[in-house]
Amino acid sequence: MICQMPTLRLYYDLLSQPSRAVYIFLRLNNVPFEPKPVALRKDEHQTDEFKKINPFSLVPVVDDDGFLLTESMAILKYVIGKYELGDHWFPQHNLKKQARVEEYLHWHQFNTRGMCASLFQQLLIIPKSTGKPVNQEEVEKMRKKVSEVLKQLETYFLKTQTYIGGGNEVSIADLFAVCELMQLYACHEHSLYEKSPIIKAWMDRVKNDTNPYFDEAHKIIYRTFDVYKQIASKL
Repeated sequence: MICQMPTLRLYYDLLSQPSRAVYIFLRLNNVPFEPKPVALRKDEHQTDEFKKINPFSLVPVVDDDGFLLTESMAILKYVIGKYELGDHWFPQHNLKKQARVEEYLHWHQFNTRGMCASLFQQLLIIPKSTGKPVNQEEVEKMRKKVSEVLKQLETYFLKTQTYIGGGNEVSIADLFAVCELMQLYACHEHSLYEKSPIIKAWMDRVKNDTNPYFDEAHKIIYRTFDVYKQIASKL
């Protein structure tokens, strides 16, 4: 168990999917860190002070005693190496398993992440920020794209595997993927992935593997789900 004093500062907002992935990972692996919440809804990521930490004005960011990292996947690979965490998270001793995790992570950015986030934005963020009604034509386009991504996730990455990276244990690929899909839950689009018994069973496994920190990190998503109908009716 890691028990040293924290040198790691984590700048995050649990509204952010990759922030949740990093937060869950650190908590689950007992990595000591100093939490530094950044309220995106208050534009705290746009302040001059935060831009000194991350000129891209995004979260998450880690500061490890002056060593700054601004990309979530790089953050987790760095932490895994520094603390010599379980090889299943990002395989170091099996080149093929490592390549499988990397394969998904490269695909993830413009697929699981890009499409799920875009649908969430069309349904909630854009109407809320502009005061205009939901653009149903754009929503339908994004639903189709999300459905295509989910089909690829099911038929390729999870076709014959319990987890995305293969083997019998969760990897960072699974964690990043599930946190993105939970955006669909927040805006009542979870039926898109629940249609697939394979994806639903995989998500349940990852949640079980990462709880109680999964639920802790997703409290804001569960709250958003509860109030979404009320929010949507006003848009």
